[in-house]
Amino acid sequence: MPSASEALADQLRADVLGGRLTLGTPLREEDIAGRTGHSRHTVRAALARLVAERLAVSEPFRGVRVTEPSDDDVVALQQLRCALESEAVRLLRATHGERWPDAVLAPVRAAVADLARQRDDDWPAVAAAHAAVHRSLVAAAGSPRITDAHDRLDAELLLVLVHVRPAYSVTGLVAEHATYVESVQRDGGGAVRAHLEHSTGIVLGARRAAGSGEHEA
Repeated sequence: MPSASEALADQLRADVLGGRLTLGTPLREEDIAGRTGHSRHTVRAALARLVAERLAVSEPFRGVRVTEPSDDDVVALQQLRCALESEAVRLLRATHGERWPDAVLAPVRAAVADLARQRDDDWPAVAAAHAAVHRSLVAAAGSPRITDAHDRLDAELLLVLVHVRPAYSVTGLVAEHATYVESVQRDGGGAVRAHLEHSTGIVLGARRAAGSGEHEA
């Protein structure tokens, strides 16, 4: 059974990744304690978990707030994902060559099928299912260290995606990732780099478009 601080962290994380707490929103201990009935100590521990996951930042004299990733943060995150996913694919190709067994691909294809079941109007669920495709591909390599390092990026990636929706549709994502699963078997790390560089460009374009819209408004 999760502790009170873990349960509260889960609740706050869901609010951030569901878009209910926007980027830069202050996370004040006293406000959260009053709203949820938890002690300040419990709230402080829950916020520390979000800070460790990079969903929140804590700064002297400013307190804790929801992280506002910069474009440089997005690029650095994608570069790290690329390194991890490329190594996972290298391991898979070293073991299975350019055509991987159905047993290896089954969890990845199941994740793509789950993505196809999502609705365009529920973007947080789409983003989570999208991330699960990449997570299942990395897990297929069977390296606990690589899988753990990649999993630790999940929350930060979803923070970027759910708050600035790129020009994606479920149908387009499914087709793109079905192709990706085939291309990484054939082309290895080159396919990973091309895929993630393409998605980085889309995300950065969406962020800049959203920023221009806010400025014009």
